[in-house]
Amino acid sequence: MSESAPFRTIVIGGSVGGLAGAIQLRDRLGAEVLVFERSAGEMRARGAGVVMQPEVEALLQQIGIATGSVCVALRERAVMALDGRIDAISAPQLMTAWDTLYRILRDHLGDACYRQGSRLVGLGQDGNTITASFADGYAASSDLLIGADGVNSAVRGHVISGGEAVTYTGYVAWRGLEEESALPRRLVDVLKDRFTYHMTPGLQMLCYLVPGADGATEPGLRRVNWVWYVNTPENHLDHLMTGASGQRYRSFLPPGDVAAPVGRLVRELAQGALPPLFRDLVEASTLFMQPIQDVEPPQRVHGRALLIGDAAGTVRPHTAAGTSKAFGDANLLVEALRTWTASARLPYDRLEQWAELRTTDLNATARRGHRLAAASGLGGGV
Repeated sequence: MSESAPFRTIVIGGSVGGLAGAIQLRDRLGAEVLVFERSAGEMRARGAGVVMQPEVEALLQQIGIATGSVCVALRERAVMALDGRIDAISAPQLMTAWDTLYRILRDHLGDACYRQGSRLVGLGQDGNTITASFADGYAASSDLLIGADGVNSAVRGHVISGGEAVTYTGYVAWRGLEEESALPRRLVDVLKDRFTYHMTPGLQMLCYLVPGADGATEPGLRRVNWVWYVNTPENHLDHLMTGASGQRYRSFLPPGDVAAPVGRLVRELAQGALPPLFRDLVEASTLFMQPIQDVEPPQRVHGRALLIGDAAGTVRPHTAAGTSKAFGDANLLVEALRTWTASARLPYDRLEQWAELRTTDLNATARRGHRLAAASGLGGGV
C-alpha cells in the first residue's frame, strides 16, 4: 500500500457499480483500490438504457463530466395503442446508456488496478486482513473488500450461507439496442424525442433513444433502445436461456447468442401482441434478454466484506433505479468510512447505520417496483 493511502480496498465486480465504488473511495478518501472483474472480454451491458438519476448525475459532476454531454434529451412521454395511435404529453427527461457510463468511469479510474478474467473462488478474513482468491491462482489481500458483483454475487455466496438468494419473478425482458442510422427512417421519426410505451396485461414495451456506441448524442449517431417485458413460465427458461453456442446463461442472454428457434418465437409473439411500429422494431433488432430476478436484501456488513448494488438486493427495472442505487450505496459508504485508516478499528457502528439506511431505501424502491409490475399484470403467479 502506498504510504499516503489510508487503507486498501478490493472491489469485486468491475461494472458501473463497482467502478463507482472504487472511484468514490479513491477520489474522496484517498484509498488504494484494486478492482477485479469476472468477465475476460469486452464488458457487455446487462441493461442498455439508463435514466439519468440524481445519484448518477452527482458522480458525473464530481469527476468533471457535464450531464448533458452524455445524454439524449427527451421531450415527451407517449402511449402507443395496439393500432399504432399515439397519445403524448410533455415530460422532459435525460437518457444515457450503460456502456456510455462504463467508458466514462473506466477512463476516469485510469491506471488503478483493474483485472479482468478474475473469478472469485475464495474469501478469507484473518484479523485486520481480508484475502480474495481467484480461479486462475491469483490472490490479493486488503483492509476492506466491496462486493459489487451483481445479482449472482460470488461475494454474497461466500459470506452468507443458506442457499440461493435469487428468485425468478415470472417475466423476462427482451431487449434491443440498434443504431438509429440502421433503422427505417419512419421508425426513428416516431420514436425520437419520446419515451414511448405500450401496455396490456402481462406485457409492457418501452422505447427511447440513448447515446451511440461511442457516446455521440447528435441526431443520426444515437441508438434506439427498447425493452419488452412479457410473462414467461419458469419452465421455459432453460430453452430460452440456452444460447446458439450451447451455453446455458443464468441472468443475461447476450446479443448474438439467441438461438434461432428462440428468435423466431419472439418475433412471432411480437406479430400478435405489439403495435405495428414495435413489431417492425423487434424484427429489425438483434435480440438479447434478461429474466427479471429478485434478490431479497441480505445483511450488508460481514466483517471486512461489504455488499453494494445488486449484490445487496435488487429492484425491478420499472423503477429505473438499478444504477442509481449502486451509486448511492457507494456515495454514502464514503461518509461511513471518512477519517478511518487501516491502523484503526473498523467503524462498525457507522457501517451498520449505513447498511440500515441503504436497505431501508432499497426496500421502499423494491416495493414500488413490485407495485408497478403488478399494475401491468407482470409476474405474480406465472
